[in-house]
Amino acid sequence: MKRAMFVVAAGAFAWSAHAASIIPGDARRGEQLFDTEQCIQCHSVKGRGGDIAPDLARRVDRNYTPTVMASLMWNHAPDMWAAMKKHGISQAHMTPESAADLFAYFVSARYFEQPGDAGRGKQAFAAKHCAECHGVTTSNAAGAPPIAKWESLGDPIILAQQMWNHGAKMREAFAQKKLAWQALTAQELTDILVYLQNLPETRTLAQNFQFPPSDSGEALFQSKGCSGCHVGKLALETRLRNQTLTQIVVDMWNHQPSMKNPPPVLSQEEMRQILSYVWAKQYFRGNGTADRGKKVFSDKNCATCHNDPSSGAPKLAKGKDAYSDITMVAALWEHGPHMLELMNQKKLAWPRFTAEQMSDLIAYLNSL
Repeated sequence: MKRAMFVVAAGAFAWSAHAASIIPGDARRGEQLFDTEQCIQCHSVKGRGGDIAPDLARRVDRNYTPTVMASLMWNHAPDMWAAMKKHGISQAHMTPESAADLFAYFVSARYFEQPGDAGRGKQAFAAKHCAECHGVTTSNAAGAPPIAKWESLGDPIILAQQMWNHGAKMREAFAQKKLAWQALTAQELTDILVYLQNLPETRTLAQNFQFPPSDSGEALFQSKGCSGCHVGKLALETRLRNQTLTQIVVDMWNHQPSMKNPPPVLSQEEMRQILSYVWAKQYFRGNGTADRGKKVFSDKNCATCHNDPSSGAPKLAKGKDAYSDITMVAALWEHGPHMLELMNQKKLAWPRFTAEQMSDLIAYLNSL
């Protein structure tokens, strides 16, 4: 089994539903931090780094989201700190900005994607009638470029842009062949990409994943007419919650037949900006419940210290920036060791959270 892997430079954001600001993350800085913050001493990404802890890029066979990752980091923090102390690794500082950079780096390494299988991809490519028009080195139909010339195989943003722009022509081609629109799942698209990327004719294609901070994504989302439909129940931050980039691309593809108006043509840069904006808006948007979070706060003994001024622990309340998965990771790394020391003194067990509990806790803290 092989995986599709797009790695070079990516950007992501820490988004808060309660705050107007977005913390920009840059995967290039994140990769540097992975080295300088000593993560590489224990963890590796794609085989580069230590072997004490798991390879973060290979653990894509489970349903990882930023919330899951934040809860796992919290749960394993005491073991991580003990291992670092044992191996003489000093703990560096982590700000919300640096945490966002690390998240962006993991995204660029497809940390939150599902693995693909070339065998399944070959079957799906045929079953979805793709091979009837797209040959490997030659075109089997007018206007259908051969696979060997698909620059989109090396850049998922270009893939999204080309699938979107050619949707109308694809509908015509399917209609001429009297075929129904071929809907895709994220797994099918991932499998197809792995199959196509590992053909002898495409293995040398350069791979590049640039997902920059979206300066104009929101304005484009409005000017292209997207915001006119995606409001209320159709708002993307709820419909696309915790979806991967591949899932978003598939949703855009499957959405084509139901669009009342012809879809707007997008340049590569416009697609990059819009996807960056949409992805960030939904991926880091919390979906917890404050009422449940209040119970988590009590059950995990958070109130024992944080509601007691004599404990030395700060009283938790929302400041100018809201809590998010990003800020929770940064706070854990900065203040966790001292927190663990205080809890040991009080003979309290280190709190462990499921992803749902972490989301609920964040929602509660943002309600204070």
